[in-house]
Amino acid sequence: MPPRSVVIGVDSSTQSTKAAVTDAVTGELLAVGRAPHTVTGEGGARESDPEIWWQALSRAVTAGLAESGTGASAVTAIAVAGQQHGLVLLDREGRPLRPAMLWNDTRSAPQATALTAALGGPGAWTARTGSVPVASLTATKWQWLRENDPGAVEAAAAVRLPHDFLTERLTGTAFTDPGDASGTGWYSTATGAYDPELLALLGLDGALLPEVAATGATRTGSLTVAAAEALGLPAGIAVAAGTGDNMSAAVGLGLGGAGLLDHPVLSLGTSGTVFAASRTRPVSAALSGFAAADGTYLPLACTLNCTLAVDKVAALLGLHRDDAVPGGEAVLLPYLDGERTPDLPFAAGLLTGLRHDTTPQQLLGAAYEGAAFTVLRALDELLRACGLDPADPAVAARPLRLIGGGAGGRTWVETVRRLSGRPLLVPGGGELVARGAAALAASAAGGGDPVAVATSWNTGKEDHQLPPLERDMETWERVGSVLERAAGPVLGG
Repeated sequence: MPPRSVVIGVDSSTQSTKAAVTDAVTGELLAVGRAPHTVTGEGGARESDPEIWWQALSRAVTAGLAESGTGASAVTAIAVAGQQHGLVLLDREGRPLRPAMLWNDTRSAPQATALTAALGGPGAWTARTGSVPVASLTATKWQWLRENDPGAVEAAAAVRLPHDFLTERLTGTAFTDPGDASGTGWYSTATGAYDPELLALLGLDGALLPEVAATGATRTGSLTVAAAEALGLPAGIAVAAGTGDNMSAAVGLGLGGAGLLDHPVLSLGTSGTVFAASRTRPVSAALSGFAAADGTYLPLACTLNCTLAVDKVAALLGLHRDDAVPGGEAVLLPYLDGERTPDLPFAAGLLTGLRHDTTPQQLLGAAYEGAAFTVLRALDELLRACGLDPADPAVAARPLRLIGGGAGGRTWVETVRRLSGRPLLVPGGGELVARGAAALAASAAGGGDPVAVATSWNTGKEDHQLPPLERDMETWERVGSVLERAAGPVLGG
């Protein structure tokens, strides 16, 4: 029997690193090593030391190899998928100058508003980048640093995204991919390159940025001796450009040019997202018009408050997360970290509709409903961005793929079923971001399209399908009415 060929897909998320040790031929997940991250900050600040990501990557890879029982010599490639939008500033030695501002850091909301106006409004931004600046985008964070930490900006010898930083540590070469680059606010999805006018608007020297590889699966280098020693892997193995976490999840699901197009996905994690792979370049101000890792596009809407916000409500009530029932008259918008979609960066949680007979279980159910409504509200706009009619029965019959940590929670699944009225498909196998990164690694080592690789692994045999429920329009309209009335005077925006 020939020796097993193994690849490692890395998911460097907000809270932790996961390293998926994967059979390169069959896609069998042999083991997953894990290591936690540390996030600091109060109010709107959310930051992490990038060195913690590198240390966590080393620990996760070491743990995954040990658990798999696979010798390091079997590993042929590695790829990193990382949390999007984070801003990493490096000195001339490649060391971080300050903690990275994370995607859910909302301090740059005023800069987002100012940048939108400076270019001529939302339409001017979507025409170039596919996205309107919000506090999540990297460009707004750069502008915030220019105004609040000019010393760090002046000292910066390199500007990176989280996955770029880690990939550069692996290879010693500076590359990004179109998918993650499209979330910066200075990359044009119309031209497939950094936009000189936007760089000038931001006062950002393009020489500080990494080169953009053709795809997330492009081999951009080989594992250096120093990185090999830190990770316990063979020097010289292939390293892919990697991509952002949402783009990698799409690859892991088999979404892209060589797989499924225009099929919606809902991810329930720290953030809530809806996205789909499409050949249509999105230009909707209501969405983030990202590029995908494989050369297609990935229109996406993202909310800041999802599973962690609901878990916080459960903790405040002293309840288990699944000790919930429908909210009744109560409406709870769990915007504990401000909100990105809708763009309400200064919002806080809002509770209304209390009665004498309202129970704690109903309040928790209302938190689920508020979070699920917020992310589902963007689904119709997503479908339109793909060139589809949401009211078309054939489109409505397409299953909504439910992923992320919340997809394993009974109450999350039932809330989404009830409020969407759509059939659900819960993919099996888990670790979709890391699985997608593993497919990028396998492509970098052996060639071929990463979506085709992920599809060939046939992980869909473990999928769980759920038929639609009758849509709960009463709850949908009640939550929507509260959000519409409160968005300006109560929640801000």
